[in-house]
Formats: sequence, C-alpha cells, structure tokens
Amino acid sequence: MREVAAVLLHFKGYSHCVDVYIKQCQEGAYLRNDIFEDAAILCQRVNKQVGDIFSNPETVLAKLIQNVFEIKLQSFVKDQLEECRKSDAEQYLKSLYDLYTRTTNLSSKLMEFNLGTDKQTFLSKLIKSIFISYLENYIEVETGYLKSRSAMILQRYYDSKNHQKRSIGTGGIQDLKERIRQRTNLPLGPSIDTHGETFLSQEVVVNLLQETKQAFERCHRLSDPSDLPRNAFRIFTILVEFLCIEHIDYALETGLAGIPSSDSRNANLYFLDVVHQANTVFHLFDKQFNDHLMPLIRTLNCMIGQMKHILAAEQKKTDFKPEDENSVLIQYTNACVKVCAYVRKQVEKIKNSMDGKNVDTVLMELGVRFHRLIYEHLQQYSYSCMGGMLAICDVAEYRKCAKDFKIPLVLQLFDTLHALCNLLVVNPDNLKQVCSGEQLANLDKNILHSFVQLRADYRSARLARHFS
Repeated sequence: MREVAAVLLHFKGYSHCVDVYIKQCQEGAYLRNDIFEDAAILCQRVNKQVGDIFSNPETVLAKLIQNVFEIKLQSFVKDQLEECRKSDAEQYLKSLYDLYTRTTNLSSKLMEFNLGTDKQTFLSKLIKSIFISYLENYIEVETGYLKSRSAMILQRYYDSKNHQKRSIGTGGIQDLKERIRQRTNLPLGPSIDTHGETFLSQEVVVNLLQETKQAFERCHRLSDPSDLPRNAFRIFTILVEFLCIEHIDYALETGLAGIPSSDSRNANLYFLDVVHQANTVFHLFDKQFNDHLMPLIRTLNCMIGQMKHILAAEQKKTDFKPEDENSVLIQYTNACVKVCAYVRKQVEKIKNSMDGKNVDTVLMELGVRFHRLIYEHLQQYSYSCMGGMLAICDVAEYRKCAKDFKIPLVLQLFDTLHALCNLLVVNPDNLKQVCSGEQLANLDKNILHSFVQLRADYRSARLARHFS
C-alpha cells in the first residue's frame, strides 16, 4: 500500500485514493452504541496505519477526522436534537449539553495526534460546524425553559397549600424595617390570617436552586466566552425573580400583613417563624450565588482575554525556532515579560480590593486559568533545542508570577509545567528517565507525548524509538 500510494502521489487522482481509503477504513467501525467511543478508537487505529502508508500522514488523518465530524457526527447530532427541539425543551437542553460535552471530549482525545498546524483551531471549527445552529439561540431556549419550570414549581407548592397568591403591598423587603415601625404605631388595614402558615418551603427552594444550577452548568459549557457573563446574569435574574421576589419576598409580605394589632389577645406571632425560615433559605441562595454565578461573571474573563491578546501580539514562531541557534541572546521572550508585568498588576489589585478568603478564592481561579492559558499557548509551537531552552526560561518567569499568588495549587501547576518543558530539550536517550521523575511520573502518557511531539526533531526515528 505504501508503494502504491507513493506512485499515485504524483498523479491528479491521488486525492481520490485518499478518499477511498478514508471511506473503507470506516467500514464496520460503528458497531457499538457509543458513536463517540467508536470514532476515538477508529482514529487511534488509523493513526497507526497512515504513518506506514502515506508520505503525508497528518493530512490524511486530518481529512478522516473532518469526514467523521462533518458526516457521521453531524448526522447523529441532528437526529438526536431535531426530534425534541420544538416539543420538549428540557430533553433538548439535556441532550444538547450531553452531545456537546461528548464531542468536545472526543476533540480533546484527538489533540494527541499530529494533524498539521494549529490542530486546536481545526478541531474547534469542526465542532462549531456541527453545533452552530443550536448554540445561536441556546440562551433563549434556556431562559424560556427556566422561567416556565420555576413558575410550575411555585404553582405546584401553592396549590398543595390550597393558597391563591394575592397582591400584598408594594414596598418589598427593603421597606421591612419601616413597615414594622409603622405597625407598632398605627394600623395598616385589616390583617390577613395565615393560620400559622409561613408560605416558605425549603423543598421549593432546593428545587429552584437545582434547576438554576443545571442552567448555569449548561451556560458555562454552551455559551461563547464573550457571551458567558451576560448569559449567566440572565439566568441569575430569573432565580431572583422566582426565588427572592415571588417566594421569599411574598412570604415576608404575607407575614407582615398577618401581624395582629397591638390590642389583640392570645396573638400568635407567626411572622418570626417566617423571618427564621427566610433567613435559612436565603443562605442557600447566597451559596449558589458564590458557587455558580460568580465564577462566570467575574472580571477574570477580561484579565485572561487581555493575556491572550498580549501573547497573540507579542509571541513569534521564531522565538522558539530561531533561524540561527547561536544568535539567541535574550533570557526570556518579550511576550513573557509583558504577560508577567500584567499579571503582577492584577494580583496586586485583587489583594487591595478584597480580604480574607475572598482573596484566596479569586486568586485560585485566576491562577488555574492563567496556567491553562500558558499550557495551551505553548502547545501551539514547534521547538528547536535553543527554542526549548527559551521556553523553559519563560515558564520559569511565569512560575515566579505564580509565587505571588501564594496559592499552593497554582505554584504546583507551574512546577509541573516547568518539568514538562524539560522534555523539549532533554537528550532522547534520557527521555524515559525524565518522564519517570517525581513531577512527571503520575501524568497521563498522552500529556507527556504531546510535549515530546512539539520538538522539531520529533520525526527522527531515534527520538520516536526512545519514547515508545
């Protein structure tokens, strides 16, 4: 097959030869119930074959993956989603989240293969081509479903109490103190007999919070990064409307209206029970705000975006693969210098703006995302020996920045990244020894391999033999 492919390479019909190979290698490949697992196994098998058959294996493998995404997966996703798109919003959202997650997980597995230049962009475009028509109006479906579901949960509760919601007062929680003061001095009209009912339910609160939590999770996965804060806030306002206003505030207003006049005999002050329960359920609301909304709308998105912009503008491919290995005189790249300066300013601002555990929480989030940004950034380049040394110096500077965070996990992540960068320059004979070192021994072999593949000399038989 290799000999025939080599002969056909010089003829116009060569691309047809590749097309036939791609078609035939998929025959019998989709026999399980999991098309995503089938696709991953298929690509692993073909990845081993193409190197033995074709002179341009990365092009052939990329074409196979494109074929799998644009034909097999796109058809599967369409069949799964179109059936419930208009008839069952809940099932549609669950299926969309599941299918998108499984597709991105497959993409992550395919990142270990050599697909030519910028495989991250290549795979992202394939995912987008499948889901773009569903993601464009995702948030409208999400908010519409959440509103109807929240309204149903509340209505079901009030129906169980045989209670017809009524319009009581217009002031809201913010006027609570003033209204109690007034209540002690003059009557505000006839009081309402609540029969000891607080009209607050922890079960209702938990159900509303659970629905919102799932919406936040889908929002995080399915929203474009630029739309994420806005979409998350739309979900949050729905929670405020149904939990805080329609349930907690309504219960407080009803409780206030039920306070008996000062001359009543044998009066039962059920309002204190309402206040106690309202306080309890509001703590649950506050916890979800901090756990699920804040990570989505913090200004950390802007910080990471600015770092990306600096790296894109300042980092050159020749930084890590210079034309003249002997002409490199710098200690670290200009991109690294500017990113580190920016990060240090942001860390200082965060420390000056917050205190206590809030500082640690925000710096933890920023540090983890900072590490992920640098990790993915480094994987976009090919490294000569001198370029690899410069990358190590860059990561050493990033690690100094990480120390300023004073968060052990963040420093540990950059320590590991620094160790991974050693794979870019280590002698092939010592590869296995370095990979089994303390900092790398517990890492997935695919991660180690992904860094070794970045070496300019990766194609050499000697290197491949030592790493296999």
